[in-house]
Amino acid sequence: MANLLPFRGVLYDQDVVGDIGKVVAPPYDVIDGNRQRALYARHPQNVVRLELGLEESGDDQDRNRYTRAAQQLAEWLTSGVLRRDSVPAVYPYSVEYLAPDGHGPSDRKALTGFLGLMELQEFGPGRVLPHENTRSAAKADRLHLMTACRANFSPIFSLFPDPEQRVHQTLEQAIATQKPRIELTDDDGFIHRLWAVTDPRVLDALSAELRSKPLFIADGHHRYETALTYQRQRREQEDGAAGTGRRPCDGVLMLCAGLEDPGLTVLPTHRVLKTTLPPIGVIRDRLDAEFICDEIAFDRTGEADGRRRFLKALRERGAHAKVFGLALQGASTYYLFSLRPDAVASLGASPRDRLDVSVLHGKLLSRIGPAELDEQTVIHTKSDDEALDLVRRGSGQAAFLLNPTRVSEVSAVASAGERMPHKSTYFFPKPLTGLVLHVMDEGGP
Repeated sequence: MANLLPFRGVLYDQDVVGDIGKVVAPPYDVIDGNRQRALYARHPQNVVRLELGLEESGDDQDRNRYTRAAQQLAEWLTSGVLRRDSVPAVYPYSVEYLAPDGHGPSDRKALTGFLGLMELQEFGPGRVLPHENTRSAAKADRLHLMTACRANFSPIFSLFPDPEQRVHQTLEQAIATQKPRIELTDDDGFIHRLWAVTDPRVLDALSAELRSKPLFIADGHHRYETALTYQRQRREQEDGAAGTGRRPCDGVLMLCAGLEDPGLTVLPTHRVLKTTLPPIGVIRDRLDAEFICDEIAFDRTGEADGRRRFLKALRERGAHAKVFGLALQGASTYYLFSLRPDAVASLGASPRDRLDVSVLHGKLLSRIGPAELDEQTVIHTKSDDEALDLVRRGSGQAAFLLNPTRVSEVSAVASAGERMPHKSTYFFPKPLTGLVLHVMDEGGP
């Protein structure tokens, strides 16, 4: 079950920092070195200094980016750069955006949810459901930061079933007459709006509605597992046992949205191979028993039209079949490989086995190579055009394009207690870091 813990969020004081758009940042795991330095230069109080600080010469166990983040947080709280709200709240949040590879106003969407503190629970049926495996190095990094700062800076992105949109309607009614507390346009042109709801009746209604729902983690598995580890450590340090009283470390900051929200986008993760594949004739022969191959040819001046037809066919056929696109370097043809109907019966029974990405690796790539896919042999990208351009420019030898994983497929995998294959899903859009912080100090939740 999803237990909502209304809390007093910590927010930037706009009278002190000015333009909020200059102090927020994307999620830490999509910030590369250039973006990190640019965010540092953008504003002296940009949240990147807390969430993903720069390493410095001479850093050691006692002086490092984690200790600097803790010092910076304390200074900003003392000086009033950051202020804790006076009463408990949840924070309705919307992102209006253009879907990647979208080309017109009809491609604009709006995801609506809320930022709030959710009670930490161990993974299990009916509670919190993961769908990805995690890496120990990333969890160690986040634990060092959480231990030093005692705070959540970026929200975990979670989804809950809301088929009748009761939660959505409750939030909409609560903010119907309010102006957004924060409204900004980010570097991608996405519009972010944040409100605060403090009415106890609304908070009680939200809590009651959410209490019977499981949470599916869309993004932030490392941070959730880190929060569980930190909770256990804090409880052991404070009373030598599990303890019974609620503490600030018992909650974690989340963006929660409905599984059925039409503003939610799941992007595919395409595979661009750096290694050479066999000739197309060999590929077709090896796959012929289980795949039907169709060609979309183009000449040198008509690639744009060929690309349009190729992507359109990939999406339309993918609505009711397992279909994969293939682009080969130097070829004037795009290929579509559709799993034959009689081959569908040979797929495994588990939800994980029936995912497009599982079929790609298990039935297609395994037969045409390479044997191993790692960072040296494959580039992952969410963009159709980038995948095809990498091949046309010669940066990749071949590109395999997939259709997006459906939200229902993700929830089925998670509900079955399974984990998605590597690089299966990319939920979009991502919430900004720095709109609301959860600071676990003596101020309480």
